[in-house]
Amino acid sequence: MDKPPNTKHCGYLYALGQKVWKRWKRRYFVLVQVSQYTFAMCSYREKKSEPQELMQLEGYTVDYTDPQPGLTGGRAFFNAVKEGDTVVFASDDDQDRNIWVQAMCRATGQSYKPVAPTLAQKHNFKGGNLHTDMPMSQLNSERTQKLGMDEFIAADPCKCMHTALFQVLQKQTLQHRMNDSFSCLGWFSPGQVFVLDEYCARYGVRGCHRHLCYLKELTEYAENSAVIDPTLLHYSFAFCASHVHGNRPDGIGTVTTEEKEQFEDIKSRLLSLLENQIVHFRYCFPFGRPEGALKATLSLLERVLMKDISTPVLPDDMKKVIRKCLEKAALINYSRLTEYAKIEDTMNQAAPAKKLEDVMRLGELCIEVLQQNEEHHSEAFAWWPEIMAEHAEIFWSLYAVDMDASLEAQPQDSWDSFPLFQLLNNYLRNDTLLCNGKFHKHLQDYFIPLVIRYIDLMESSIAQSIHRGFEQETWQPVNNGSTTSEDLFWKLDALQMFVCDLHWPEPEFAQHLEQRLKLMASDMVEASVKRTRIAFDAKMQKANKSTDYRISPSVCTMFNVLMDAKKQCTKLCVLDAGQEFGKQWQQYHSKTDDLIEEAFKEMISLLVSKFVAVLEGVLAKLSRYDEGTLFSSILSFTVKAAAKYVDVPNPGMDLADTYITFVRQNQDILRDKKRMDDLSSVMYLRLFEQWYTSSMKAICVWLTDRLDLQLHMYQLKTLIRIVKKSYRDFRLQSVLEGTLNNKTYETVYNRLTVEEATVSVTNGSDLQGISMRDSDEEEG
Repeated sequence: MDKPPNTKHCGYLYALGQKVWKRWKRRYFVLVQVSQYTFAMCSYREKKSEPQELMQLEGYTVDYTDPQPGLTGGRAFFNAVKEGDTVVFASDDDQDRNIWVQAMCRATGQSYKPVAPTLAQKHNFKGGNLHTDMPMSQLNSERTQKLGMDEFIAADPCKCMHTALFQVLQKQTLQHRMNDSFSCLGWFSPGQVFVLDEYCARYGVRGCHRHLCYLKELTEYAENSAVIDPTLLHYSFAFCASHVHGNRPDGIGTVTTEEKEQFEDIKSRLLSLLENQIVHFRYCFPFGRPEGALKATLSLLERVLMKDISTPVLPDDMKKVIRKCLEKAALINYSRLTEYAKIEDTMNQAAPAKKLEDVMRLGELCIEVLQQNEEHHSEAFAWWPEIMAEHAEIFWSLYAVDMDASLEAQPQDSWDSFPLFQLLNNYLRNDTLLCNGKFHKHLQDYFIPLVIRYIDLMESSIAQSIHRGFEQETWQPVNNGSTTSEDLFWKLDALQMFVCDLHWPEPEFAQHLEQRLKLMASDMVEASVKRTRIAFDAKMQKANKSTDYRISPSVCTMFNVLMDAKKQCTKLCVLDAGQEFGKQWQQYHSKTDDLIEEAFKEMISLLVSKFVAVLEGVLAKLSRYDEGTLFSSILSFTVKAAAKYVDVPNPGMDLADTYITFVRQNQDILRDKKRMDDLSSVMYLRLFEQWYTSSMKAICVWLTDRLDLQLHMYQLKTLIRIVKKSYRDFRLQSVLEGTLNNKTYETVYNRLTVEEATVSVTNGSDLQGISMRDSDEEEG
């Protein structure tokens, strides 16, 4: 025949069952998957396509078994067991049996994994005195006699103490159930419940006695650390309480004196058990498992505390018991935590750094424990959040003892303990019940002097570094400023970030710290600006006034220091927008801004005056050609006479080109050294505008002094070239048209245009193409 579809395994086996395959003989079996979760064992006759008999494997448990007496054929035995049915199989060798057992286990989906018998076990099976030829009925009879069941079979039920016998039966059944490979939490299987119910109904065992015995056994298992479902305890306790208190809903309830005494004893034991479980809630219900068990335990505790079945326990009484349990729990949890972290030995012998490291690690473990409590157990204690907060405070108070001992061992002016404050404070300030609580206040009180001392020392250190740094400053460009300024702003920012990262929980002290740091930053910025201003004045006094003067990189660095100070001032010296600003603070901050702005103006004025002085030097040289002077006549005669024989260079053009080169090169230096940001662009634009305006004023004043004189040819050509090139170069530096075409420039432009026209009429083309017209098209 062809193999049926979805065949998982097939081969010859011996089989004997109660409902199918009732005769022990060799058959051909096929394990077939009928649907996604359904499998069947089918036996086939030779040359038949339809199965002769089949058995669905749902609900069966497959396992290895010993050789069965009385069954001939087959060497390796295994069986499939289901409540009310057992099927025995046998194969010709162990390897085939292993394959069949594994295939059928996968088909049944059972949690129990069979283990093949070892060689010694097989030897014992074969070496035993087995009566292989004995029929099954005789074998069962011999087993009955061997186990001593004849006495019970022949006994008169009416003469037996069924309450005692039932107690033994239930105890042995529960013991067998608790020894299962999977956790039953104390619940009987449906088959076991059926047997116990049948026994009680048949022999008149009282329900109250039955549940009292059950409660007693379950309590003993729970006291021995077995996991028992509190819902099961609750059900049995409520059943017994309804009998003892005599107020059952159906109105029918009786109890014997012995049962009532036994109930009171069990109630006392159960109360102690529940209190112990709540005290050890982290270990009896790890990670909230079994799910809902802690909540059910608290519910059972409330029931046990009730005086009768209808009178609820007072909330204060329940709260008192819970508070007492959680106080003990805090001590137990912390003791076990210190044992795990091995803190005790370290606190007595280790170095201060090691003590602090261990307290940090212990603090992390404490936070983890409380976070686990919040995540897994807070729902069960949801009715008593203030008690959980007290539990956490007691837990932290125990930690505070070790923390204080570790901190007291640290050397003076040691700041290594601040990470500990940050760790604890970040957890406590985010917990609404623990924020500014007893331990949190203790933590703040200890660290307030340390924070103040740290800020005092840092302020003194930064002030000294400013003094020493600017005395030795070389003004070489470093990032956005100089070496000293970069170091200053980095220290101020690091200090403020450090205090900010503390996230001080008390608003008043936190505001005090911020205001103090802002004031300190303002003072430091003012000091750096003043020292920069002094250094700039000294640098300008040493500069020459000739066209050979070039701005040194140090001057640009000083400008960059001021611009960086102005930028950092908005970050380091301004309070958060959410705080209220007092008039005194606003005036203080405005004073810092005004100081920086005033320093900018003075430095720009000094530099521009230096540039104008160079221009005035050029104009002074042109003054030698003034009309009516002896020196002008001599120069004109000498140049004209020499021009007949040799090519004489034009002095006016050399002077103009020299000045234009001076302007352009200094503009390039300023442009190359400036920072690439909006503030620098604005400040340098102010410098260029003031430079241009001052230069035009100097030329205008020089021309006004010669209002009644006609300009010499060389004066006119030189001025035209200077004015035209200056206009063009400053426009390339983004100076606005309104500034370029101011009244001073128009006055100069008109005067030079008139002089140009006069020269053109008088001397023809002596200007050699130099003109005020079309100035933008001239190159060079």
